[in-house]
Amino acid sequence: MLDQPLTSKMIAEKDGAIGRLIFNNPARHNAVSLDMWQAVERIMDDFDNDDAIRVIIVSGAGGKAFVSGADISEFKEKRASEEAAAAYSKISEAARLKLQETLKPTIAMIRGYCIGGGLATALACDIRIAAEGSRFGIPAAKLGLGYAYDGIKKLIDMVGPAYAREIFYTARQFTAAEALQMSLINRLVPGDELEAYVKNYCDMIAANAPLTIRAAKQIVREALRDESRRDMELCRRIVAECFASEDYAEGRTAFMEKRRPVFKGR
Repeated sequence: MLDQPLTSKMIAEKDGAIGRLIFNNPARHNAVSLDMWQAVERIMDDFDNDDAIRVIIVSGAGGKAFVSGADISEFKEKRASEEAAAAYSKISEAARLKLQETLKPTIAMIRGYCIGGGLATALACDIRIAAEGSRFGIPAAKLGLGYAYDGIKKLIDMVGPAYAREIFYTARQFTAAEALQMSLINRLVPGDELEAYVKNYCDMIAANAPLTIRAAKQIVREALRDESRRDMELCRRIVAECFASEDYAEGRTAFMEKRRPVFKGR
C-alpha cells in the first residue's frame, strides 16, 4: 500500500502480481471528489513503477456501486463557472488518462451503480466484468452537462453510434444484461462469483508474457487512432522486442518441455 494516501476515500492494495485501486466513498455510492481523482494519479504511478504488478483491478467499496459519478456536492464550489469546470475536468481527465494509458492490463470489477463519470472510468479500463444487478448510464442530459468529444468518441468506439445516441438521449439507467448486449461490458457473472471470477482472470493474465500483453495493448491503441496518427514504427518495434526477449525463449523452451513457462517481462 502507499505509505501516505492522499485521502481515505481511495485505497491502494498490492496482492502479489495484482494491484487494486478501490474507490472508497460508499456513503455516496463512491461518488468521486477532486481529491480522489488526484489520489488516482498517485496510485497509478506507484503501480506503473512496480515491476511486480502485472494487472490492475479497479473497483468500488461497499457493494452497492462501482462509481456513481462525480461528487455533485462539489459542483457549486468547484464547477460553478466555465473556468472552474475546465480546471476540475483537467484533473479528472488526467486521472482517467492514467488508467487508460498505463501499459499494464486493467480490469474494472463492477458491482452496482456504474453511472456518469463511473462509466467513463470503467471505459478507461481494458476489460469490464460486472455482477448481475449492476446498472449503467450517463445522466448528463438530466443535469444539463455538456459531454466533451473525447468522452463521446470513447463510447462510440465501444458500443457504436446507435447505442451511444440512445445512452445520451435517454439518460436512463441500463441493466447489466443490456450493457452486455451493447458491449459496454465484456462479461456478466452472478454476484457471488464476481470476485473469484476477476481473480481468476488476473491470475491468468499475470501468468502470461508481460511484453506480449503490453505490445498488444499498444497496438490496439494505435489501431483505434485515425490512420494518419498511427505510429506503425512503434508497432513494428514492440513486436520485434517480443521476439528478441528472454520470455520468448522461455516460452519456446517451456512448450518443448511440456511445462508452464515462467515469464519475467524481459
